[in-house]
Amino acid sequence: MAPDLELFDAVLELADDHLVLGHRLSEWCGHAPMLEEDLALPNMALDLIGTARTLYDHAGRLEGQGRDEDTLAYLRGDRAYRNLLLVERENGDFAHTMLRQLYFSAFMHPYWEAALGSSDAVISGVAGKAVKEMAYHIRHAAEWVIRLGDGTEESARRMGAAVDALHLYTPELFEEGAAAGCDALPARAAMRGAFDSTIAQVFAEAGLCVPEVAYPPSGGRRGLHGEELGPMLAEMQSLHRAHPGALW
Repeated sequence: MAPDLELFDAVLELADDHLVLGHRLSEWCGHAPMLEEDLALPNMALDLIGTARTLYDHAGRLEGQGRDEDTLAYLRGDRAYRNLLLVERENGDFAHTMLRQLYFSAFMHPYWEAALGSSDAVISGVAGKAVKEMAYHIRHAAEWVIRLGDGTEESARRMGAAVDALHLYTPELFEEGAAAGCDALPARAAMRGAFDSTIAQVFAEAGLCVPEVAYPPSGGRRGLHGEELGPMLAEMQSLHRAHPGALW
């Protein structure tokens, strides 16, 4: 198969999004505020990491340079990662984590729905599984955003702070990145209506206002990341780098 570097770059972006966010969620294991969440968050992380694995494997085949999923995940530095800035944000408190998850899943659910009709068999196959997982992720995150936003004075304050800290990263969700010329992937801008509708509905129930973003940060797709990503990757990649070529 001839290398398809355009689609490779676009699939790599998706894989990086899912791996980085999956790792962030996994950091809650043993630290969640209740037992149910101590089980739910790592399982959601596994959903995301499972999607990332399939996408990395597909990306390696598209590139045709012999790089497998482990090489792409564990042997690239932060400037080579192409993930959204949103997904690399630190967990913060539980309000921040749930809002970050709502934003991501509210975008990815309609995205994977659209990708069901992809001409690429691997992408359409991933979409068939991921669209169900994202529907659950939206429901789970939305319930918490509403519970905290419409809860006590303190929980509402924290959820409001999360909106102030994270909403400015949402415009980057709709930047086409490497997928701009890929017919096998949906147009990201086409997800705007579904995303806005989900967020507006959840925020209305939570008593939250959707803020205007005048100057959204960007650059994740170009490898320009915040200072949080480097330490996260160092931790995530440490075992593989210490034992190169190890198989599990």
